[in-house]
Amino acid sequence: MLNRKKCVARTAAWLAASIALCAYAQARQDTAVIPGNVMAAEKTAETVIEPDVDEDSGNVSFNAGKKDATDFTTEANHAVYELLDFSDEQECEFARRGFLSAPDSLVLKAADGTVVWSQEAYDFVRGSAAPDSANPSLWRNTQLNALYGLFEVTDGIYQVRGYDVANLTFVRGEKGWIVFDCTTCVETAEAGLALFREKFNDAHISAVVISHAHIDHYGGIGGLVAPEDLADPSLSLAQQAASGKTLLIVPEGFEKAVMEENVFAGNAMKRRSNYQYGSLLERGEKGSLSVGIGLTTSGGTTSYLSPTYEVTDDIFETTIDGVDMVFQLTPGTESPAEMNTYLPGYKALWMAENCTGTMHNLYTLRGAEVRDANAWARYIMEAKAQFGAEVEVVFQSHNWPHWGNDVINEYLLNTASVYKYIYSQTLQYLNEGYTSTEIASMISLPADLEKVWYTRQYYGTLVHNVKAIYQKYMGWYDANPVHLNELEPDEYARKIVEYLGDTDAVLARAKEDFDKGEYQWVAQLTNTIVYAEPDNKNARYLCADALEQLGYQAESGAWRNAYLTAAYELRHGTGGYPQTGAGGTGATSFGMSTETMLDYLGICLDAKKMEDQNLTILLQVTDEGSQYLVQINHGVLLYTKITQNVTADVTIKTKRVGILGIARGSSELMDANFESVEGNKDVIEILLGSRAEFPPYFNIIEP
Repeated sequence: MLNRKKCVARTAAWLAASIALCAYAQARQDTAVIPGNVMAAEKTAETVIEPDVDEDSGNVSFNAGKKDATDFTTEANHAVYELLDFSDEQECEFARRGFLSAPDSLVLKAADGTVVWSQEAYDFVRGSAAPDSANPSLWRNTQLNALYGLFEVTDGIYQVRGYDVANLTFVRGEKGWIVFDCTTCVETAEAGLALFREKFNDAHISAVVISHAHIDHYGGIGGLVAPEDLADPSLSLAQQAASGKTLLIVPEGFEKAVMEENVFAGNAMKRRSNYQYGSLLERGEKGSLSVGIGLTTSGGTTSYLSPTYEVTDDIFETTIDGVDMVFQLTPGTESPAEMNTYLPGYKALWMAENCTGTMHNLYTLRGAEVRDANAWARYIMEAKAQFGAEVEVVFQSHNWPHWGNDVINEYLLNTASVYKYIYSQTLQYLNEGYTSTEIASMISLPADLEKVWYTRQYYGTLVHNVKAIYQKYMGWYDANPVHLNELEPDEYARKIVEYLGDTDAVLARAKEDFDKGEYQWVAQLTNTIVYAEPDNKNARYLCADALEQLGYQAESGAWRNAYLTAAYELRHGTGGYPQTGAGGTGATSFGMSTETMLDYLGICLDAKKMEDQNLTILLQVTDEGSQYLVQINHGVLLYTKITQNVTADVTIKTKRVGILGIARGSSELMDANFESVEGNKDVIEILLGSRAEFPPYFNIIEP
């Protein structure tokens, strides 16, 4: 029999679920690839939308204006000062420590003049007290991330911070410099390298280590090295180093993770990243702040180069350009392919994105595979055990380093404890029969861990991380058969509104609840009306006002961005957004293997349009000397690698990238890569005519 607490929790969850609708959110990638370029490049600049409306200082009125923080929001944000010790300046001191130089202002532009990165956009936060419209903890994090320039980590290790969401790190070798991670785009990497070279002249890059398979860590590679600078990947690591060329070192499974995370679901991730990173929001007291691991993602020309060496041993010791390095593979943590690195000569530990000075995501709002919290904690503890006795500085791909052996060991221990606690408690409650929504409302961190600045919820949150663990072990289904085959959101909403009756009366009551500070309830209720009646402006505006207040209160930069982006779209729609292409088909896609390209082609083809088609294609891939039998069976694309000739409807002889041309519907790519087509050429037209359309700004907060 359920206890009273559980009954109350389940009743509350049921009431909320009866009105709620899901809203997604996150990963950026655009598509201005230059066909035939050796190093495919991708334009990802975003234009910030600043709505031309008057602000309304009242609590709520049915209009599209931004609103001030309500008394309830002001009170909630002021309460943060009572929870956290703002007199504890250690993180502030670490963020400023080692500063060497910076330009007076920092605005980076692409070749066409588009702004791809601006620190000036965050001038409003410098030296200012937190306004009522911002969680003061997130405001402080934004101030620290707005520090930019060249910093010394220790003698011989330097970071360019504040030039992108991720850091650019340089480690001195005997003949050159080893770079850790590359930022998101070519423009920010070039600018960071230029700042570094102002102090260290025209330093040779002997190696690049990419810690994991996310675009903000590899996308800027083209701003650091050219394809012809890279070592020959067919050589051993020692031979590559002896060649004088640049090594590009990655963890095992890197390319597979890159392609699957950034291409297969690229369009959806790009759209959802608009919500997570606030990339289309204006910056300001009522707009986007820090995203917790940096200010935001940069926009610009992203690039991709295939690695020259993949680390495959769990612990791999080597020497690169005279620098002793110990790589520690950490798969399934922040990325499916990730690794830490210890530099014993510097007593410095690179924690990649496994420790970042904030609670991270076990599930990222842009959408990705759920991460393994238990493994995450275990790998941090392994690093502590392996290197903790002598390490003097920990540095990472986001935020700032931590110094001092005692501080570092506590930093590692506390960070591991957070992930392990969420993991263990979620599974405990799960086994007691609670659902993910119930567990998320029940769990809170131990009091001492909750108040540690570097475990605060600036990026990931306890709520959505709990749900991630539930999803990993139990999936989407909560065992309630009502949820097995639910109505579509708009159909469900129409029935709810029909039962509610007069929506004007409902909105009047919802406004009363808004005035009581019940913003989550109001957002859920009014969003249901929006799904039933998309043109109901009063419902849209009240929903936007409620989301806005939730955004003002959020400590997570990602949550704030999601709330405020949804509010903007309810008020103004997406018509004013900049023109862009579908995501997931840019620079990264050129690095796909043949089989990954065929999988992507299957995603791009609408099987329903081809369900009456049964076709066979012999695909001869000339630049890798292989051939595949591709079969369309009732619209489903299947393939197998073969060695013998077969009878097919059409034989296509092409370079690997030609497959991408079919997936994109790009005659330019097909013309540049197809060598011959023999047989029924109508097959190609059938494929091109069956491509699905991926709208870049599909609806999220409305049907």
